[in-house]
Amino acid sequence: MRTLIALWMLAGAAPQRIVSTAPSITEMLYAIGAGERVVGVTTYCHYPAEAARKQKIGTYLRPDLEAILALRPDLVVVQRNSSNASARVSALKLNVLELDHDTIPGIYDSLERLGRASGTEARAARLVRSIRAELESIRQRTSALPKRRTLFVVGRTPGALENIIAVGRSSYLNEVIELAGGENVFRNSLAAYPKVSLEELLARNPEVIVDMGEMAETIGVTEERKQAVVALWQRYPILEAVKGGRVFAVASDIFVVPGPRVVEAVRAFARMLHPEALL
Repeated sequence: MRTLIALWMLAGAAPQRIVSTAPSITEMLYAIGAGERVVGVTTYCHYPAEAARKQKIGTYLRPDLEAILALRPDLVVVQRNSSNASARVSALKLNVLELDHDTIPGIYDSLERLGRASGTEARAARLVRSIRAELESIRQRTSALPKRRTLFVVGRTPGALENIIAVGRSSYLNEVIELAGGENVFRNSLAAYPKVSLEELLARNPEVIVDMGEMAETIGVTEERKQAVVALWQRYPILEAVKGGRVFAVASDIFVVPGPRVVEAVRAFARMLHPEALL
């Protein structure tokens, strides 16, 4: 696969028909100026708004191979994952670029590689420099502030504090929390997204709870629904987060799509953890 990409890049022709197989990749392509050449995206690619109007090629975990072939792409960009989607797409004998951006350094690397592959290398490099500088600015402003113990819930049973999935140490979101001036209460979990019990959660007693466990569909979430999520946690007034009024229900792709909007994600966390910093 790398050989195919290398030979194709040496030919000097920038791809004109690009298929993205992940929301993060779609956001990157638009951010580096290659959005007009995107011809196919996943069902969950809805940022920026223009991306939502592109032809759909299935989901991140289950790309529709026939739909991809029908678009006659000269580059298919995939994200490394455990579903073997990359191998399935590579079997189509198309030019495939595989990226790995499950960390913030991985985001930088993916933007740079995507820039080289799409002929937008200079713009990608400028974007990486900008993201680095903004994240460092936030880190400096929060580094002297208290490290608030933080829980980020990314999944659970709707309407109940059951089957809770939290952010662990090896998640990209753990980096986001730390940059924002927080300390992940499940930072000692080796899993990226461990399933945790309510009892364990209560024992760790987070000072801040950020919950998007019911927000798999991030579009159209009402304030009433968010308030209902906060009310779930208020049943446990023993929690420091509840005592301090620091329970937040969120519904935004910026928290779960590792890409060029990582600065927005870190800034949003910093505002929840440290509103006094005026970030």
